[in-house]
Amino acid sequence: MVDLVYAELLKLKRAKMFLVSVIGAAAAPVMVFIGYLDLRARKPEEIVTFMKMFSETNLYVTLLIGTLLYGVITSYVFHREYAEDTLKHLLTIPVSRLSLLASKLVLLFLWIMTLTVFAWGLVLIFGLIGRIEGLSADVVLESLKQYAIGGSLLFLLTTPTMFVTFLFKNYVPTIIFTAAVTMANVALANREYKALFPWSAVQVIAERSFVPAYPPLYSYIAVGAASVVGLVATILYFRKADIH
Repeated sequence: MVDLVYAELLKLKRAKMFLVSVIGAAAAPVMVFIGYLDLRARKPEEIVTFMKMFSETNLYVTLLIGTLLYGVITSYVFHREYAEDTLKHLLTIPVSRLSLLASKLVLLFLWIMTLTVFAWGLVLIFGLIGRIEGLSADVVLESLKQYAIGGSLLFLLTTPTMFVTFLFKNYVPTIIFTAAVTMANVALANREYKALFPWSAVQVIAERSFVPAYPPLYSYIAVGAASVVGLVATILYFRKADIH
């Protein structure tokens, strides 16, 4: 298992996809920082705090950029063996299919959390450069906690994307799926139902912005159910699938 994870890390080291994903993860902090610079130019009296900047960036990460970016990364991680025609050779080493899935999930978790912390770090740096007010140890710890929760929950929700990837063995359906999820996030962003849709519920849980009409348990169940169903479907399909 450790060797498989190490092999996955070596493959990632040689790939350009990691650099592309880092650029993608920087999009939200850059957009929010530019937005606040514009706000400061138009309304100098408006006070911008670090907590507000962290929160707004996390909103973009969990509802928009993160959903799309992490979906594409998931597709890349699990489709790569099909695209390069190496899966059938891996399984003859022999490597169990469950071990292969587990190693790729470990890589995916490390990748997503690295990008999440990177986005958080950029917000901190941009805030210091822009002389944003309200920086304290409590703000740093609370914001980092929110980002970590958001990243972890988005990782759990990669399992349906995994299943789509294995089912179609193509990038296009996965991109369409993640785009549809992102559009649903946007549509539900200002509605109470966001607490019930797994991907928008991530932001609700991370920011603790629970909706009075729906208890927090509903959001946790939505995320957990989507994650478990996606994982079980992937395992059952992958164990029985013919590898050509």
